[in-house]
Amino acid sequence: MAGIAVVLDLLSRKNPSSYPTHFSASAAAASIAASATPFAARFLFGQPRIPVAYCDAGAALSDDYFSNIQRASADIFQKGSLKYTTKEYYIELKPLFSAFEWKQLAMTSLRSFLMFYLPLLEPSSNTEEDDDDFLQDAHEVQRVDLVVPFQKSVKQIIRETTVVTTRRVLERLAVHHISQRMAWKLLKDVPKSAMRKAERGMPKMVYFFRVCRSTFRGHFLGVAASWLVQVGIEFYRFFSHLTKPEEESNNVDKSEQVKILGKKVTGVTVRCGASLVFASIGAGVGATLFRPSRGQWIGCAVGDLAGPVIVSICLEKVLHTDL
Repeated sequence: MAGIAVVLDLLSRKNPSSYPTHFSASAAAASIAASATPFAARFLFGQPRIPVAYCDAGAALSDDYFSNIQRASADIFQKGSLKYTTKEYYIELKPLFSAFEWKQLAMTSLRSFLMFYLPLLEPSSNTEEDDDDFLQDAHEVQRVDLVVPFQKSVKQIIRETTVVTTRRVLERLAVHHISQRMAWKLLKDVPKSAMRKAERGMPKMVYFFRVCRSTFRGHFLGVAASWLVQVGIEFYRFFSHLTKPEEESNNVDKSEQVKILGKKVTGVTVRCGASLVFASIGAGVGATLFRPSRGQWIGCAVGDLAGPVIVSICLEKVLHTDL
């Protein structure tokens, strides 16, 4: 039966007018039904009774059916692809040694020198009002030590340039070892992202949450770089104390030094975490209340500075611990 069905199917393809299409479909269905049960096992299971549905839909198909499908698919891929495109992530990496460019290095140096030399310009307050003490202080020549602030300024410059360079290294690691979408979120320009979000007309609470989330991601690598540098400095100081000569390290208790190191690393971690959280919240508040780009930048800077101070004060008042 299966062989007769195949022969009839072949004949119908050669001469469609003599053998209708529904006949070939019926024959093919009958052949499937007949071959459903092996011949040797039919004395056990009997003749198969599989329902066969007769369909003559193939008679309505023209010769150009498949060519029309291919032409329509080509039109969709060629013309429709311009209208429906996937989102592309453009990642622009800054130079690895961007911290040593003359403009960036000049701003870092100016900020560091002002940080340590401005306190020297403050006038000393005299609490004593005795005339003898006033005349005696007037005749004395006050000498200001300019070497120590200079050394601190140089150390601050080295620290900031190291943090920026460490961040550039982390950016390259993120691009090569995580997904392109997540790397773009970590490296994107957050003020511009706040501007784009403001143009979408979101509700204020949704906009505040989105800006906080974007700032958290964009500020994460900078905080991570700062944490790595500070922890590295603490480990350097710890091992430098351990490698001192014996006559200098007799009074150094190693177990106590390990406890101090753990306390300092914990303090650095808490301060960096507070800086990241408060910078994100400040950016959301600034972008919501003020202009999106400048408000986000100002709020992020204020939260970055105020976060560690607030957390230190709260821990000192509540837990009586000093970070």
